[in-house]
Amino acid sequence: MNPSDGAPQSRPYRHPSAGWGAAKSVTHVLLEQGELREGTRAILRMNHENGGFDCPGCAWPDSLKGLHLDICENGIKHVTWEMTRKRAGREFFAAHSVSELSQWSDFALEDQGRLTEPMVYDPETDHYVPIGWPDAFELIGGVLRNLEDPDAAAFYTSGRLGNEATFLYQLLARELGTNNLPDCSNMCHEASGRALTAALGTGKGTCDLKDWEHTDALFIMGINAASNAPRMLTALAEAYRRGARIVHINPLVEAAAGRTIVPHEFLQMALFRATKTGTLNIQPRIAGDMALIRGIAKAVLEWAQTDPKALDREFIDRYTTGFDDYRSVVEATPWEELERQSGVARADILKAARVYRDADRSIISWCLGVTQHEHGVDTIREIVNLLLLRGNLGREGAGPSPVRGHSNVQGNRTCGIDHRPASAFLDRLAEVCGIDPPRDHGLDTVGTIEAMHRGEVKVFCGMGGNFALAAPDTVYTYEALRECELTFHVSTKLNRSHLVHGKRALILPCLGRTEKDHQRAGVQQLSVEDSMSMVHLSVGMKKPASPHLLSEPAIIAGIAKAALPETDTPWDWYVEDYDRIRDTMAKVLDGFEDFNRRVRLPLGFRIRQPARELVFLTPSGKAEFSAVPLPDAVPAPGTLLLGTMRSHDQWNTTIYSDDDRYRGIENLRTLVFMNKDDMRERGIGQFAPVEVTATSKDGSQRSLKGYLAVEYAIPRGCAAGYMPEMNVLVGIRDYSEQSDQPLMKHLKVTIVASPSTESADAARRAQPEPSPEPGPDPGAKPVPRMDSPTVAGARPVRP
Repeated sequence: MNPSDGAPQSRPYRHPSAGWGAAKSVTHVLLEQGELREGTRAILRMNHENGGFDCPGCAWPDSLKGLHLDICENGIKHVTWEMTRKRAGREFFAAHSVSELSQWSDFALEDQGRLTEPMVYDPETDHYVPIGWPDAFELIGGVLRNLEDPDAAAFYTSGRLGNEATFLYQLLARELGTNNLPDCSNMCHEASGRALTAALGTGKGTCDLKDWEHTDALFIMGINAASNAPRMLTALAEAYRRGARIVHINPLVEAAAGRTIVPHEFLQMALFRATKTGTLNIQPRIAGDMALIRGIAKAVLEWAQTDPKALDREFIDRYTTGFDDYRSVVEATPWEELERQSGVARADILKAARVYRDADRSIISWCLGVTQHEHGVDTIREIVNLLLLRGNLGREGAGPSPVRGHSNVQGNRTCGIDHRPASAFLDRLAEVCGIDPPRDHGLDTVGTIEAMHRGEVKVFCGMGGNFALAAPDTVYTYEALRECELTFHVSTKLNRSHLVHGKRALILPCLGRTEKDHQRAGVQQLSVEDSMSMVHLSVGMKKPASPHLLSEPAIIAGIAKAALPETDTPWDWYVEDYDRIRDTMAKVLDGFEDFNRRVRLPLGFRIRQPARELVFLTPSGKAEFSAVPLPDAVPAPGTLLLGTMRSHDQWNTTIYSDDDRYRGIENLRTLVFMNKDDMRERGIGQFAPVEVTATSKDGSQRSLKGYLAVEYAIPRGCAAGYMPEMNVLVGIRDYSEQSDQPLMKHLKVTIVASPSTESADAARRAQPEPSPEPGPDPGAKPVPRMDSPTVAGARPVRP
């Protein structure tokens, strides 16, 4: 799991996804972290429906069959990374200043192991030093109490919080007086929520795993499932075996579109017998998805002129509104324009359209490859339009099915992490919890960064995650965080966000998902919501990494009591027994009635989705077609559209190695995937150093130098590379006007051969090596640092 030494390599990956390649990788991970026994025991407890813990990785649902060993390679990596025996305690921080640690790679920082006690930054020595929990809470509480405006604080969360901690976290913020609750959904699936709410009256997908088991056609859009939701491979393999058609739509043909050997199918593993996971691949240009979907709809409407079964007119007439306007805009869009905008030939669009027409029941699933575009909301509305044409809603095996990337990120939003809360939710919160919550909308992620940069947000709390690296415009975000009076992060491991801090800073270490949470009433369980609205319990199995760790609910309660000395909220009473939190949640949250009983049912319970029952909470009371002009997705001459993505050996901002097995990459992250004709046109050879320059909406430019070009099967005019390193290219103004999401997958760039003859390897060797004691393996090649983007090759050019 450490960056490997050796020359960069690129070769086509021709093996099945998962299978023995995953097994080999998992074994290496367990040995690397010294957790062969405990890690194996964890595998046997992860995702179990009775007494197991929920994987802290992706949000793919647990099997409806109560399958034991419902696991994947990346989930095991994630769990083992958390369960490591390595520790970053007071001795470590005494030995290394923040300035020194800022020169370390992000891999090296996290590889120091679990944080063991709260730490506070000492500006005189430039070291983090120990601080007791009471003093840490009082420091935070004192700053929050003295703010002139509660909106001068922002409370960010990644997707890792359990539902109970989430509810307490938003309660803290709103009792304090702010709706500044930015979260990772602002950067990932905000477009999905807004589009589905507008079209159907619900911000979530309507499908569950049973639908996936009965559908006739699956359309998988903008997701590298083999890495980002690996347990989906089981569903794809099962769908193929029963004859369903599976269409993968992605600028890159990913491993999940080929074959797989599901690890818990022991006979298939023993016989090396793979199952197909796709029947058709369509490669649109970046941001060409909307034109492609409209092309499929256009074909269906044309067929309907002679085939009355092509459309479900009864469904359209009874349950929808706006169909005539939509039909008019589709008919007015010429095929030539659909081909040009999508980058897909008409013949290939028709192949996908026939799959859709011939299927009685269809599911369309998507992820960030659709949402992180300028017109992401319109694209998802177009997906819903297509589903409505054939009545693919409100019946088994059909509907929209967005794939959330991080465990419980959907639960965070359900349980109150929302900078634009609904009035009805605030009314119930006020009535049940006895507070007067603010009514004005708060700040999302981009708004928070801008407000910190202006000095208006003075306190930043990061509840999990690695905000400094996950956010756009790395230079600007670093500057913004350093403007704060106080930054504090609730974390399990050291990361870049602890080193890019405000004038005062704290690290608050918490329990991990795998660890036992002992409170006064006994060992506690947290609940999580998966990508398909199933809610179930998770209980840790392992002794905490340190006796000084607190649970996230306990940390939130400690902050609340210090910041709100006159509070009537029974914070300690809640922390003693999480059932009490759930009883309160049951009174506030729709769908959580009788929470404590239902969550203890086998496999938990599913939150009701009205649109699944053909109840539409829209202004019209019906599902609403949208009819908008087709956006221009064609890059200007000489310009490429670039999308950022994760490698296979990576989870969010956590990088396990420099390899990307499914894309055939070894020993390299500072790369840009390009079409061979685009490379030839620019005089760029394989592994040649290049300069990538992005032009922001405001005209400013940001560049990465010393990256290597890698030939890949990607459409002309498109390029791709890894986040978080490439986040430096995303300007703070580069966000969608529809969703406010940063345009991580829709950047306008130029790529030219580097004027320097210096190779990227030489550029790496010029970077300061991280300290070998007690840092990383001194023989390991350093992962590019992100302490200062100018050092990692990024040289922002401002007008």
